Amino acid sequence: MLADLVIKNGTVVSPESVFGASVAIRDGVIIAVGTAESMPPAQEIIDATGLHVLPGAIDDHVHFRDPGYPQKEDFASGTAAAAFGGVTTVFDMPNTLPTVENAHALAEKHAIAAAKAHVDYGLYGVLGETSIDNVAALIEGGVIGFKLYMGNTFGRIPTPSTGAMLEAFEAVAPTGKRISLHAETNSVMERREAKLRKAGRIEPLAHLDSRPEVVAIEAVSRAAILAEWTGARIHILHISSAGELRPLAEGKARGVDITGETCPHYLFLSTDDYSRCGGIIRVNPPVREARNQGPIWAALVDGAIDVIATDHAPHAIEEKMRRDIWTVDCGFPGVETQMPLMLTAIAQGRASICDYVRWSAANPARIWGLYPRKGVIQVGADADIVVVDLGRRWTIRDRDLHSRGKASPWDGYDVQGLPLHTIVRGRFVLKDRVLQPGTCGWGRSVHSIQTMPPPKPANVQQTTTAILSSGTRT
Repeated sequence: MLADLVIKNGTVVSPESVFGASVAIRDGVIIAVGTAESMPPAQEIIDATGLHVLPGAIDDHVHFRDPGYPQKEDFASGTAAAAFGGVTTVFDMPNTLPTVENAHALAEKHAIAAAKAHVDYGLYGVLGETSIDNVAALIEGGVIGFKLYMGNTFGRIPTPSTGAMLEAFEAVAPTGKRISLHAETNSVMERREAKLRKAGRIEPLAHLDSRPEVVAIEAVSRAAILAEWTGARIHILHISSAGELRPLAEGKARGVDITGETCPHYLFLSTDDYSRCGGIIRVNPPVREARNQGPIWAALVDGAIDVIATDHAPHAIEEKMRRDIWTVDCGFPGVETQMPLMLTAIAQGRASICDYVRWSAANPARIWGLYPRKGVIQVGADADIVVVDLGRRWTIRDRDLHSRGKASPWDGYDVQGLPLHTIVRGRFVLKDRVLQPGTCGWGRSVHSIQTMPPPKPANVQQTTTAILSSGTRT
């Protein structure tokens, strides 16, 4: 059998081990992992001596702004940045224009992504007051999961009441799909922001003061209770504080199907960076005090937090440099810098390279029903692979980012670890740090290969649908 590609003499990393091996690929799938001598002949051979071979990262939290805000980012630029960052699959959020709340908007976005994406992708549908009745149509149209905004962010998608949130969980629970949550309590934030504005507070730290840790703690706690009651699967996005870890861990201990993620900016940045970054650092939830970093790192290592993602959210430089923090757009690019930042921490001994592969690839693949097609280097898996030089030292420069957003808090950061080749389903998208021609449109939606475990809806006799259809109680 002739392979399309053999990556020989690399150091392969799994969540459990690191071992020397070669990898053979045919028709987009891994067909052999073993010694160089055991590999079949191949049309192309890459020598990975001295390099590490990782499963491509799965970033389950990006905002590529397409459609609606292509000047900030589109699927071509965003997925190109992903390839440069060793990311082979992305999940794009629904707060585009139009919002992905119905089958028509979803179909339009699928068409855009299919034409432009360099890497594989999943699309979220929004879950809110007006889209509960669209759950079945959105699933039929091909969503990877749902996004529910408990707190406001870019796009100002209305926050559902707790009653509507319960009904939304009831609607999704029987489908087995997972709901990702922006877990901040909106009423507290809106009230505080109004008072801060009235008091004339416009500096960057005012944004943090409007969104204290308690808004996240309360929201995670409430979401876990509603998920427990309904049997819905939930995923807590961008964990920013130590306080959120208790309701997350308690939910898991009670058997709630609850998972969580954090982002590099909550691991590496703190209030000490506000004066350096100014409005660039504004993000939802906000970067918090340094005391949160240690517990979040510990939660990653012990498994309480499952995933490292980015919340990649680019904006134009002028949109990030305004003097009044309330007029600064929230978010910054991250899909290209996540892997180098995390590998730097690995080199410094914060965790192991196996830990990183678990957080960035294997766990998101499992959580989203893509494992073992994605997230692992083994026979039968999709050949989503990144070849990395763990020893390469370099400096992040905003001007060199491949995102359209050129304003990040990482400008000038010295890092160690560089993706050299990014392979998506057996095809080089990035080779020797060069984006390959003809790969725009190579990416495909992963919803068609998603296989979630059987759903476990609870209290089904007390759902909104059930009580409305059961007739009068006697």
